[in-house]
Amino acid sequence: MAEKRKLRSQSWFGSDDLHGFIHRSWMKNQGYPHDLFDGRPVIGICNTWSELTPCNGHFRELAEWVKRGVYEAGGFPLEFPVMSLGETNLRPTSMLFRNLASMDVEESIRANPIDGVVLLMGCDKTTPSLLMGAASCDIPTIGLSGGPMLSGRYHDKTVGSGTGLWKMSEDLRAGKITKAEFLAAEGGMSRSKGHCMTMGTASTMASMVEALGIGLPGNAAIPAVDSRRYTQAQLTGRRIVEMVKADLTMSKVLTRKAFENAIRVNAAIGGSTNAVIHLLALAARIGVELTLKDWDDLGSKVSCLVNLQPSGQYLMEDFYYAGGLPAVMKELAGEGLLHLDALTVNGQAIGENIKDAPNWNRAVIHAYDAPFKPEAGIAVLSGNLAPNGSVIKPSAGSPHLFKHRGRAVVFEDIEDFHARIDDEALDVDENCVMVLKNCGPKGYPGMAEVGNMPLPPKVLRKGITDMVRVSDARMSGTAYGTVVLHASPEAAAGGPLALVKNGDMISLDVAARKLMLEVDDATLAERRKAWTPPPAPKRGYAKLYVDHVLGAETGADLDFLVGGSGAEVPRESH
Repeated sequence: MAEKRKLRSQSWFGSDDLHGFIHRSWMKNQGYPHDLFDGRPVIGICNTWSELTPCNGHFRELAEWVKRGVYEAGGFPLEFPVMSLGETNLRPTSMLFRNLASMDVEESIRANPIDGVVLLMGCDKTTPSLLMGAASCDIPTIGLSGGPMLSGRYHDKTVGSGTGLWKMSEDLRAGKITKAEFLAAEGGMSRSKGHCMTMGTASTMASMVEALGIGLPGNAAIPAVDSRRYTQAQLTGRRIVEMVKADLTMSKVLTRKAFENAIRVNAAIGGSTNAVIHLLALAARIGVELTLKDWDDLGSKVSCLVNLQPSGQYLMEDFYYAGGLPAVMKELAGEGLLHLDALTVNGQAIGENIKDAPNWNRAVIHAYDAPFKPEAGIAVLSGNLAPNGSVIKPSAGSPHLFKHRGRAVVFEDIEDFHARIDDEALDVDENCVMVLKNCGPKGYPGMAEVGNMPLPPKVLRKGITDMVRVSDARMSGTAYGTVVLHASPEAAAGGPLALVKNGDMISLDVAARKLMLEVDDATLAERRKAWTPPPAPKRGYAKLYVDHVLGAETGADLDFLVGGSGAEVPRESH
């Protein structure tokens, strides 16, 4: 008979000497009975609850349901906090702190008596930061998203979080609605607990958790206030205990096949471009080779099946009622686009999880042979303006602009953009290409979601709703437009984007995957001699970040965090 595997937590709680006494005794001041330290799995509940992160504001309650499940399965749940990244409040951008939060998660797991961990995540960057940190430890791990808000309502209209805001903001700037009408929509857009209910980055990353197999089926779409979200939490608590007993670690789930599945699912749901950066970083942490080119090779020809804002009409509540992510994955499976043998955290292959998935509404989730938008996955563009690559989300763009040549209107940074975009004297029309510099990982710093630059009022008043825009920034997954993002190398690192001047001609050809600056090499060489990098932060985490952050094409992780250190128990401190 095989010898029972020793749990990590027993290095803290399993001895009868001075050290065991200390660890158990101080824990008992919370009222825990002695038998909880008898070798049962200790489950850490990694909680990103914060009142400053409204999307995660209900996580205290969600954690209690997870604990219920852990106790039922014979485990010992212990909740711990980590840095919470609220997209709507955190400045200069939550992406600046994604890697910092991942360090918090990694070190909290490694340094504590934890055998398995449940990751509670919802708002955009809480999902990748928790996954990245846990991956660097590689213990049994399961993800639980907090769920989307109920559909927004304003008067007789449905309003999507983010997407509706961008549209109303443009209408306000064009003079189509009043300031009072604009402000009246605030309460109705966010009317329940949960994260954005459009297919923004929060919903996209919740879908990625399910597609990767690191969350239970149904994780992506159950509304935050639906009782079935609490059922999901309780079942998650039960399952993590069984995962510890089976030693089902993250690396056994997050395989190359899992990432390939996720890339194709992202295309099928019209997912956020932010998923590109986050999955590249996560793959590097867990030791899976994944490149920017894989996104184009594997996903760009996959059709968009889900009619959700910002690419379409409906919202996450509708998506859940229609069948959610299992229905989408079943469509992909029927076309041979998924690795059905990829293992998931429930112990079954993904094919088993989705084989009987129903589709209740073809208006929301289309059949693959009648897609919402054909061949609409994220496209990766290169050329002399982005030698290391850039990305565009065709499902959110305007097809008539996918092959376009226009005069550059250049903004040196986000402050320059805000200072001039509403100026009636700005020399711009709808045929121009708007260019924003110094908003990449080093430049902002943190690579903020400013790539979907609002259009000039003089253009909006013509009834124009889209222009080609190019930057080294990101954009919100709730945003839309013909927007080229993540241009790499970024301007602040001396990439070609830094050398663009007003009046230069730029050509975009999505089908040919080209983004070109029509300036000869000699002229660019002269401009480079005159270029100076922007000032860098002088202290604190921002300095550490700028000194060590990698390019967007690799996931914008810190160079010293790539890979993992495992879960080796640290030395005793007493």
